Amino acid sequence: MARTEAPRKERLAGAFAEGRAAGRALLMPFLVCGYPTDETFVEIARAAGEAGADVLEIGIPFSDPIMDGPVIQEAAFSVLSRGPRTSALITLAGEAAAAAGCPAVAMTYYNLAFRAGLDRFASSIASAGLCGAILPDLSVEEAAPWRTACSSAEIASVFIAAVTSTGDRLRAIGEASEGFVYAASMLGVTGVRTEVSSRARDLVTRIRAATDLPVAVGIGVSTPEHAAEVASYADGVIVGSALVKRIGVASDPAREAGQFVGELRDGMFKATR
Repeated sequence: MARTEAPRKERLAGAFAEGRAAGRALLMPFLVCGYPTDETFVEIARAAGEAGADVLEIGIPFSDPIMDGPVIQEAAFSVLSRGPRTSALITLAGEAAAAAGCPAVAMTYYNLAFRAGLDRFASSIASAGLCGAILPDLSVEEAAPWRTACSSAEIASVFIAAVTSTGDRLRAIGEASEGFVYAASMLGVTGVRTEVSSRARDLVTRIRAATDLPVAVGIGVSTPEHAAEVASYADGVIVGSALVKRIGVASDPAREAGQFVGELRDGMFKATR
């Protein structure tokens, strides 16, 4: 169901509040903006929304994606080879979010925000209709100017917690974040995995001891079974590389994306808190 009535970051908070009230985790597919083509990307987002996506995470391609594994890197580089402007990609991400009918957050890297100017970059995300942004290479210790820009633009600043994060650092991440905390289930880059890290559940528990914000788990969630497992203890389930990989080899990417998102959703419904 589309959630268009509340502005920006409030829509993101509202989605998680609805999920908690219903006793279920949110399904959060990750898509690469403009992949495989601009038009098909929007249709993929539409299909994901129709299949039950609750929140989209949309990667804005960057030339040095330190958090992204080979599947997402290849997709991002194929987009960058067409020479798009970052501003056009952000606008396109907003079109995809509107087509999906659900809140969306951008995921990209600090250099793009710095070069554009933090206030201008945050405002462009808000103007596109996106609800927040994740800059994985920006530490909470250095994030005050970015957080101020996000606050002015009324978008959520989302930060990432690692399995190695200390209790003090988790509290700092919780204080700096809005919308949700991204729990990286394992060290290293994104990618398709055969199992979810056994450390993910403990990380979620430790984050919840540090903040009341919802916690979404990503990195390595690759199958409906993985999604069901994570949904049993987290507030959100992020699936990226496995979805992008299917899109990349499909003859009908939008149909394939919708089918896979539906399978993930079905798996999550089997999970109980």
